[in-house]
This record gives sequence, structure tokens and C-alpha cells, in this order.
Amino acid sequence: MRYSNMLAPLLVIAALAAGAWNADAQEYQKATRGNRWFESSRSALTIKMLVEAENLGSSELEIGEITFPAGSVPRRGHNHTSIEIFYVLSGELEHVVNGESYLLTPGMVGIVRPGDEVIHRIPGNEPVRALVIWAPGGEAARIAPGFDQRPVGSGSGGR
Repeated sequence: MRYSNMLAPLLVIAALAAGAWNADAQEYQKATRGNRWFESSRSALTIKMLVEAENLGSSELEIGEITFPAGSVPRRGHNHTSIEIFYVLSGELEHVVNGESYLLTPGMVGIVRPGDEVIHRIPGNEPVRALVIWAPGGEAARIAPGFDQRPVGSGSGGR
């Protein structure tokens, strides 16, 4: 099954988790390649922000394509104020929630509720690509200060 066929239901579920679409949403982009890249010079982690208030017209949810470098083993966890859903596209992601470890492989989903402590580790020798969905939105603004940013389509060969 192609990823595009599997992702539509996941995105609908994420929107419902956010409390349904905002009927008062402003004009939105009907198609996009994303808005901006978040890049960490310390860890080589990148997030391509695909959907956020800037192109959605409201803040029900945010979606990013995240790439974790091979061998990434953070020691400390972190928390979010939103539901966080990971959909693994490639590689293996160790998803540790409140001390319980789950190995996510392509096609699997990991879920974190607000207030849970989460650690994302990459146990293998290949990077991990995943979609990350935050509902409601606001996480991009919260994590942005920890990253260098650039618009999608600039630098690094237009990644």
C-alpha cells in the first residue's frame, strides 16, 4: 500500500484529536511543499514543517517531516503540550514514553499525550524519517528557538 493511501486516515484522526476543524479558519494553502526547515547543528536532526498556522490558516494541528540521524541517543526526555503522533516512514525509531520502550518500524505509529515524557532514540545504523503530527498546533513555535531555520526551497540543494 502506498504511503499516501495510509496517511489520509491518520491525518483525519489527528484533526479529530485536535477537536475538529476550525470553522473560522482563515484562507489556507490547498497544496504546499511546506514552509520552513528546522535544523540542529548539534545533532543533525531536521524537521521540514509541512503544515502549520501559516499555511493552514488556523492552529488545529501541525505536521512535519522529521529526520533523525543514525545513532541518535538522547539521554533525557522531553514533554509536549500537544498530542504528538509519529508515523515512521523509514528506519527504526525507539519510542520511549514514560520509561516504556517501543520499537517503531516503517508503517507504525507512536503516540504521546500531553505531559508524558518521551525520548526518541535511533538504535540502528540508518537515519529515521517520520511524519510528526502535533494536535493542537503550537509546538513548532515552542521548539523553534532550539533550531536554525530557513525557508523550504533554499540552500542544501533545495531539500
